[in-house]
Amino acid sequence: MRERLDTLATVEAPEGVELSLRVAGLSARALAFGLDLLVRLAIFSALGWLALFGDIGQALLLLALFAVEWFYPVVFEVFWNGQTLGKRVLGLAVVRDDGTSVGWSASVLRNFLRVVDFLPGLYGAAVVSTLLSRDGKRIGDHVAGTLVVHVDGRAKLCALPKAEPCAPPIPLAPEEQAAVIEFAVRSGDWSPARREELAAQLAPLTGASEHGHSARVLGMARWLEGAR
Repeated sequence: MRERLDTLATVEAPEGVELSLRVAGLSARALAFGLDLLVRLAIFSALGWLALFGDIGQALLLLALFAVEWFYPVVFEVFWNGQTLGKRVLGLAVVRDDGTSVGWSASVLRNFLRVVDFLPGLYGAAVVSTLLSRDGKRIGDHVAGTLVVHVDGRAKLCALPKAEPCAPPIPLAPEEQAAVIEFAVRSGDWSPARREELAAQLAPLTGASEHGHSARVLGMARWLEGAR
């Protein structure tokens, strides 16, 4: 069975805009997992001195080992933008299926289901699921609704340009809101002149007389995104 190459996954963001995220392949994920395994082994070695304190020390050591093994990836993914140490080195991150940041429930689900992904041994189920899934998902990702993507693609597609938020002068339909946000998402690929030319088509909405159309559209996109 051949490994799938890294590919694009089209997702719909909460704003209604379709985004393309570059999904991580099996090789990149395996390397990140290996680095995280080395980190956990280093922590286990550092905690070995607890065993010198008799039964109580051994009990504390077992609790510490359990916490590191199961909560190391969860804590890092939640507080470090979906990245463990291994994923950061490889330029990967965990996101939800809509491209937003992973939270506690999704991270706990995907990581605790490593027990299932490990079956029948050496993460055999995870490998098969990743190779057969269109979006490179292991079983834990399917249940939690998450993706592992390359950070460069995620950052470029999900971040809107900085602009002063301003409310649209009139209520916008959902498809109109999506068009405004999509303009902002793609604006970085255009020259300032081209950006202004396209934004000028929305002159009745922006209210600008000659210049400043693009700044107004970007400001409305930020407002629709939730910035105030």
